[in-house]
Order: sequence, then C-alpha cells, then structure tokens
Amino acid sequence: MATVITMPRLSDTMTEGTVAAWLKKVGDKIKEGDILAEIETDKATMEFESFNAGTLLHIGIQEGESAPVDSLLAIIGNEGEDISALLSGGASAPTEEPKAEVKEESKATATSEFKMPEGIKVVTMPRLSDTMTTGTVATWLKKVGDAVKEGDILAEIETDKATMEFESFNAGTLLYIGVEEGGSAPVDTILAVLGPAGTDVSGVVANFTAGGSTEEVKNEEVKSDTPSTVMSSGVETSQNTNTGGRIFASPLAKKIAEEKGINLSQVKGSGENGRIVKSDVENFTPSSTSTPAQAVAEASQAVAAVKPFVPAGEVFQEEVKNSQMRKTIARRLVESKFTAPHYYLTIELDMDNAIASRGMINSLPDIKVSFNDMVIKACAMALKKHPQVNSQWREDAMVLNHHVNIGVAVAVEDGLVVPVLKFTDQMSLSQIGANVKDMAIRAKAKKIQPAEMEGSTFTISNLGMFGIQSFTSIINQPNSAILSVGAIIEKPVVKNGQIVVGNTMTVTLACDHRTIDGATGAQFLQTLKAFMENPVTMLA
Repeated sequence: MATVITMPRLSDTMTEGTVAAWLKKVGDKIKEGDILAEIETDKATMEFESFNAGTLLHIGIQEGESAPVDSLLAIIGNEGEDISALLSGGASAPTEEPKAEVKEESKATATSEFKMPEGIKVVTMPRLSDTMTTGTVATWLKKVGDAVKEGDILAEIETDKATMEFESFNAGTLLYIGVEEGGSAPVDTILAVLGPAGTDVSGVVANFTAGGSTEEVKNEEVKSDTPSTVMSSGVETSQNTNTGGRIFASPLAKKIAEEKGINLSQVKGSGENGRIVKSDVENFTPSSTSTPAQAVAEASQAVAAVKPFVPAGEVFQEEVKNSQMRKTIARRLVESKFTAPHYYLTIELDMDNAIASRGMINSLPDIKVSFNDMVIKACAMALKKHPQVNSQWREDAMVLNHHVNIGVAVAVEDGLVVPVLKFTDQMSLSQIGANVKDMAIRAKAKKIQPAEMEGSTFTISNLGMFGIQSFTSIINQPNSAILSVGAIIEKPVVKNGQIVVGNTMTVTLACDHRTIDGATGAQFLQTLKAFMENPVTMLA
C-alpha cells in the first residue's frame, strides 16, 4: 500500500523547507533508512531519510522548490501501483492510517517478544539543545571495534545551533554505528551500540528499528558485530569516485568545497562507504601531477567556467536564492526593529588614558587585553549602576536584571552569533579577555555550546577593527539595549583651551523606549564614559 511522505519539520522554527537535492528519482527502489533528499531548513541543510521501503512513485516538490511543512513531498509504494487517489487527496490521504496501525502492531510484537542480552548499551541521538529535533553526525572519532572508555568523545554532532562533541557515558567496545558521517537522524534514533567485544547485536538493532522502546533498550544490555547500512547503501556511496556518477558528500563538506573552489570528484572520502565529510575537504591538497586526459578535462572545465565579456552599459544581474537561515535572520531582525521602538544615543570618548593603561597592562607577563575587553568591563560596571538599561520588557511588567550577562557579537561564516559572558561584572579585565578570545575561536569553529549563547542581558557589537567610525545596531531581544563600538580615531581635539592631537572613539547606544527613557540612557553613557576615560577606576 502506498504511503504519502510529507515535508518534515526538521527544526522547531521551521515553517517551510526547500529541496536542495533529490538523491532518488521516480522508479528507484527505496529501502528503509535510505536518504531520499537533502532538505534546507531555516537553520541548516539536512539529509532526510525514508522510514518506508518500496518504489519511489511520485515526487511532489522539485529540486530548488520550497513548500510548507506537511506538504506532499513524495509517495512510496509498490511498483506500478495506482496513486491517482493519493494525488487528488494530497498529504491527508487515508492510506496512511492503516499503515500506521500495522506499524503499531509490529512495534508491540517486537517489544514484547524481544529479550535484551547482557552487557550492551544502546546510545541514541542525544538532544543537545532545547530546540533540537534532529542531529547530523559531522565526524565519528571512534570506529567499529574500538575500545571506548567512559568520557571518551564518540562523535561530533551538528545540532540546530552548533557542532558539539558528544562523549560516551559508558565503557565497552563500539559494536555498531547507526548513523554514518554526514547522515542525519531524529533525536532518540539509534546512534551506536556499546558492549563486550564480539557480541552480536543484530537482534537489538532489528528490535530498535522495528519500534522497540528506547527506555527498554537503554536500560538493558545487548549484542552486536557489524555496522548496518541504515543510512545509505554501498552501491550509492561507491560512486564517490571521478566516474561521472553522483558524488556523495555531507552538506557541510559540499558547502566548504564550494567556498574553497574544490572539485569534489577529486576528493577521496573517508566516511563510511567512501562518503566525503568535512575533514576530507579541509585536508584536501590538489594533485601536482595529472594525466594528459585529466589536464584536457580540467582545461575544458576552466574554459567553460569563464563568464562571457559583458559589454559596457548592459544590465547584468545574478540572483542568489535566500537560504532558510537567512530568511529566519531577516524575520527576527524585522521583529526586533518594528516591535521595540528604537532610539539612539551617541557619545565620543577620549581614549588617551585607555591607550596608556592598556599599554601598561599588556606589558605584564602573560596578560593581554584589548580595547573591546575594556569596553565590556566598563559596560558591566555601568550596568550595575543603571539596572534599567539591563532590563527586559514584558506586557505585564518590566524585569530589572541585577546580574550582568553581556553578549558579544561575533561574525562567523554563516552570519552572526552572540556568545554570552555570564556574570561579567564579577570578572577581571584579564578574565574577560581570555573568555572572549576562547568563545570567539570556538564560535568560528562551530564548537560553541548552545547554552553559552543564551541568557544575555545586554549586547555589545564592535566594528572598530574594520575601520568603522560609528554605526547603529538592532537590539538583540529580549535585551533592552545594544552598544555599537566604533574605531579609535586620531584627530585634532581641544584640551585645556589648546588644539592637540588626541584619540577618540564613538559609541552608540540603541535603546528600547519601552524600558529606557532618554535621560536613563544618557546617564548610563556618562557613567560608561567616566570608566573608559579613567581606566584605573575599573581596577578598584
């Protein structure tokens, strides 16, 4: 009986999805666990696997097209089966219900008849953030047959917010891998099986995939030996050679290859069954030698890649489709801009004393602070004196935060993230410097934890290192304010009635008028100015 597959909800904020690529075509045989398509959500591009077996009879959304969640994505059934009734009925076709009932019966049978062997631990796809529904295995750090100790890192897993290391809470031998590198799976899907070496876990895997209870499998022990091909067949992934067939690589690997201009057909995959993963692309070195045939082919590709000359005066445009992530960023910024009534206060700071103080501090062994660190420290101290700037708006009340958690905007490859320094007011300048540097490095490497980007009460955005003298920012809600920091400029200034060369820096405070009145914002900036122009007061 044919089954209707609908556009899945692959993240908590996803309302529509875009089919980036179909890995199967109409008429192909589908096994349970085969990857059907790569779907672009508002947060990432994820592989979508089939939970049904049969023949792909219909594709409802073509590559590059977008559709709302629950739209008709595909139909899988028996070869030659009449699906006209399903097409006319859409995704709400009644044929899904009998299948669901059959699945429940098989689940009950599987869980009631299966007896868990001893010594086995089933590891499931963890929920690594509060909004995570699906995870992607970026890298396996262990392979089948490896001994695993409690606390060892098993894999790097991409969530909807970051790439995180996942450690084992059990010891034993890695007997089975359920999600290959680059593969995606829902939370609580079987990820791996640990236990005594040589144990057969085929029964455990069969029971789990047939619908066995996660709790039963987790709390008892099982056997396993060889890894399953749940995520892709050997026939598909064996095409990862330069033979003209489809190249199988993780979405992250494809993205990095495109940015670096690397031809994936030249990259050897180290993932399961030859799949190309992130590390393969990052470590790829083009061959210095090539056969005459390869040289001709590469030259042909180079010629084909050259854009034709565009005569002067001719209109030439390029359309870049918005990703779901970019759409989400746009939507949230619009919500902030038009929900919170923004206004802006700008002040110029005399930075001569700050420059001298920083020079003295950095002359000490093993201590390095930046001007941005000094701004963060000054803001933290000023917020303690002006808690209304450290507030949040609610319809029924205004929340005054007496703890100070400052978010520091960091530009990353895919946009902007805001790691948070918890209890910033309790940190010294050197502690702020070390923490900001550490979080910025991990944010750019996609290693920062989701919890480290939550709970800010105030935000700082600094574009001074790019030579920007002044700018305004959009408030990072639910904060009530964000400070925009410009570059230090050397220019003529008046001191003691004399024109001298001085160093100044412009900062602009964007305020939510619902919580911060103009006078309150101005008083905060005056306090900030006093700290920055007399840095010794921040050391008291």
